[in-house]
Amino acid sequence: MKRMVARVVDLYGRNIDYMRISITDRCNLRCKYCMPNGIQSVAMEELLSFEEIISCVKAAAKLGIKYIKVTGGEPLVRRGCSNLIKMLKAVDGIEKVTLTTNGVLLQQHIDSLIDAKVDGINISLDTLDRNSYFRITGFDELQVVLRGIDVACENGIKTKINVVALEEKPLEEYRNLVELTLKKDIDVRFIEMMPIGMGRMFSPVSSQKLLAQFREMFSELEIDYTNHGFGPAVYYKVPGALGSIGFISAIHGKFCDCCNRIRLSSMGFLKSCLCYDTGVDLREILRDMNDDATRDRLLQEAIRDAILGKPKEHCFDRPLNITEEKYMASIGG
Repeated sequence: MKRMVARVVDLYGRNIDYMRISITDRCNLRCKYCMPNGIQSVAMEELLSFEEIISCVKAAAKLGIKYIKVTGGEPLVRRGCSNLIKMLKAVDGIEKVTLTTNGVLLQQHIDSLIDAKVDGINISLDTLDRNSYFRITGFDELQVVLRGIDVACENGIKTKINVVALEEKPLEEYRNLVELTLKKDIDVRFIEMMPIGMGRMFSPVSSQKLLAQFREMFSELEIDYTNHGFGPAVYYKVPGALGSIGFISAIHGKFCDCCNRIRLSSMGFLKSCLCYDTGVDLREILRDMNDDATRDRLLQEAIRDAILGKPKEHCFDRPLNITEEKYMASIGG
């Protein structure tokens, strides 16, 4: 019997089918644009339990959510992350569950992630230069992350690397990242810095500028029309390369007209747009309602309201209009 889905399309005709879920605001790195030293994490009891997360996802799936991204902070620092992925995969209507990680703990968790049948892993890695990595993250963990990438690839997990484009990085560091795709079947995606939290302190490097530089390095660079997932990246390929490079152009290539996502923070706050502080508090519903049927109905209503309240577009090009003041680690990257 086919499952009935009360699919919700927002007021601008966008089909919202993707939910990013932060399961912790803690991290084992201190990237200067995301979670610099001095930020205090919230107490564990403030976080949604795995059972509460599953209740939210079941409600969201009934409204048409099909794809889940598990994020942090660093999700692998929360005990049982792989078990949560297995639980999410079992929710009726959820088709894919992927993970975003900094890769430091990836190697030691790879067996449990494989057992959970994770559908893909995104690894945040801004450079292949050891000194530069230390300056950005505050830790000397580059080789550990690279081993984690190799292990993921060797086990056939679809692997993507997320690179935040920073003005201060030498061009050679970008070249080295692109060259990863020549011999590895991975996607390396370059993401424009968004003016959220500490990101406001950095000047974004436009995707157009990077693409022009890459065309000078790799003159035969060609657009890649193959399907790489359900996100907004535009992909290119060096002829003969095993992998591809992508660009996520939040600032200079605004893709709000096709945005398909909502975000659930580790504390249960559901956001429909990254740059505004508006949304709905699902934790309040989860912890105030003892009756399961009433709780599930209210969760669906709240999620539907968040989707219908999704703004037409972000205002990253008008920083004074941004109302979100939290750090990215608190929101869920």
